[in-house]
Amino acid sequence: MLLTSYFLAALAIVLAWPTPLALSKAKWTARAPVAAVLLWQAIALGGGLSMIGSMLVWGLTPLGNDLISALHAGWLLATGDPSVNFPGVIHLFALSTAFLFALHLVLTLVRASWRTTRQRAKHRQLLRLLSNPSQTRPNTLVLDHDLPVAYCVPGFNGSVTVLSRGLLTQLSADEQRGVIAHESSHLDQRHDFLILAFTAWHEALPWLPTSRLSLEAVRQLIEMLADDKALEVVTRPVLLRAIVGVASSIAPAETSQDSAKGLAGEIVGMPGGEVSSRRLQRLLSPVAPLSGFQNFVVLSCTVLLLVCPTILLIAPRLLSW
Repeated sequence: MLLTSYFLAALAIVLAWPTPLALSKAKWTARAPVAAVLLWQAIALGGGLSMIGSMLVWGLTPLGNDLISALHAGWLLATGDPSVNFPGVIHLFALSTAFLFALHLVLTLVRASWRTTRQRAKHRQLLRLLSNPSQTRPNTLVLDHDLPVAYCVPGFNGSVTVLSRGLLTQLSADEQRGVIAHESSHLDQRHDFLILAFTAWHEALPWLPTSRLSLEAVRQLIEMLADDKALEVVTRPVLLRAIVGVASSIAPAETSQDSAKGLAGEIVGMPGGEVSSRRLQRLLSPVAPLSGFQNFVVLSCTVLLLVCPTILLIAPRLLSW
């Protein structure tokens, strides 16, 4: 049990600092955004499980040789069994810390979910006053605004896509299809759940720099995922013109790939998604996706990050093997 707690603590440190830092700088993530998103989730879940598990296992060390037997002994102690040794103050402190940290993570997620739900409800109320339903597209609202704007508002009671009048007048039909396909993919794949989870992680651990890195990385990756879905509908130059046109609020007809290269380092955001130089570069200079073996390695690491802490918590004797 003691060795397991040390191993989980070391794993938590690795997943809290050097691993996210290295992954945020990795270039292969643009070639496999799905695998990269899964790996980011595994890092967050594995790191949180290791943090809590290390304190929990260390606190239960006096009660048993594994988590199951220690929890059983703890139950007997709580019911007044005199044969069970009472853990010391330090071990009780570790158990309390594990419980409070787990509670903090859960409450932060609940608070973030509640706040996001209320903000979206208020946003929908505002949209009812400032927009009109589209006559040609279901679940789409048209905002009376001259600038090209496109974004989506997810919801359990019906998600909507918001387009501005400027976007409908300035973008061609193909470019509109690309933008709408991009926003629809956010809704269909429920990218808002991913953002919510990593936002809560960042709010729970604001002192941890890598929580910010993970949030920024996942935001970029889901935009790449949405771009890939849009490329199933329109060509790459059309999507590029649409993205740069919306982001820079200029007429797409005046936007060429040469001007896009110049804007790549200047554009920092657009309604409904972040337009980074890395994302534009991915559209300007597409690279081959990861090979089957490379994907297998990434997915294997993803599974191991989830399985290892779980197995060690349940059966710490495996570490001695």
